[in-house]
Amino acid sequence: MIRAIYAAGVAAGTRVWTIPNLISVARLCCVPLFLWLLWSADEPVWAAVLLAVLGATDWVDGWIARRFDQGSELGKILDPTADRVLLVAGAVALLVEDLPVAVDVVVWIVLAREVLIAAVTVGLAFAGARRIDVVWAGKAGTLAIMFALPMFLAADAIANDAVSALFAIGGWGFAIGGIALGYYAAAKYVPAARAALEEGRGARRQAEVTP
Repeated sequence: MIRAIYAAGVAAGTRVWTIPNLISVARLCCVPLFLWLLWSADEPVWAAVLLAVLGATDWVDGWIARRFDQGSELGKILDPTADRVLLVAGAVALLVEDLPVAVDVVVWIVLAREVLIAAVTVGLAFAGARRIDVVWAGKAGTLAIMFALPMFLAADAIANDAVSALFAIGGWGFAIGGIALGYYAAAKYVPAARAALEEGRGARRQAEVTP
């Protein structure tokens, strides 16, 4: 089934309609559902479960893309965009909730990195740099944070003290690991950004002089 859809996409001269891209779109469409569960339906536990599932599916679409050769240029943009939207939505939702101050500090550290990466990405695009591929550490860090956020949310919502404590411990473990990997990845992007800027400008200069 997956190979048939892929073959149809290639025959049409495009890789837009691939399974990984559809998964990314579905993840984006579930963001309003997460916020509705949390705020309108007042179901924080189910909201936490949905957020964790949406975070885990990031690796599902990546595996399908590699296993069935369904990688695409659109997917390289759509997949990290879905990651960013989900992470920011989850982080902002936790800030709105009445969670411990320590959790709020973690969320602000996560958001600071996201704002930094977004600003640098936009700046590089305007400067003519080529697109930079996502590094493994960044993907792993995002996944860890996408597990940490729902765990913090569940720890606050669950009445059972023992279960709540387990979720809190798990949340802190994923959060510390995710932040470390995220900022390590940000440091790795520095030389990659320089190379991308030089290559992008070089390609643009060559295009200008080529008749």
